[in-house]
Amino acid sequence: MRKKLTITIDDKVYEGLHEVIGSRNISQFIESLVRPYVLGKDLEAAYKMMAQDEAREIEALEWIEGTIGDVADETR
Repeated sequence: MRKKLTITIDDKVYEGLHEVIGSRNISQFIESLVRPYVLGKDLEAAYKMMAQDEAREIEALEWIEGTIGDVADETR
């Protein structure tokens, strides 16, 4: 679910966002910068819980080891 947010920023920052990021990418850019600060603790806790699940970790390791052969013959 998305919510609309109105913010106030300096004119030069606004112009820089349009020049560097592009007008259609500003929201996504700002969200990617803000997300770790507002959701980081929950995400970190979730990763810790997943890491404690030994069966899941074994399955993940098996999957990772199984995919290494998929790229062994790839040309770079």
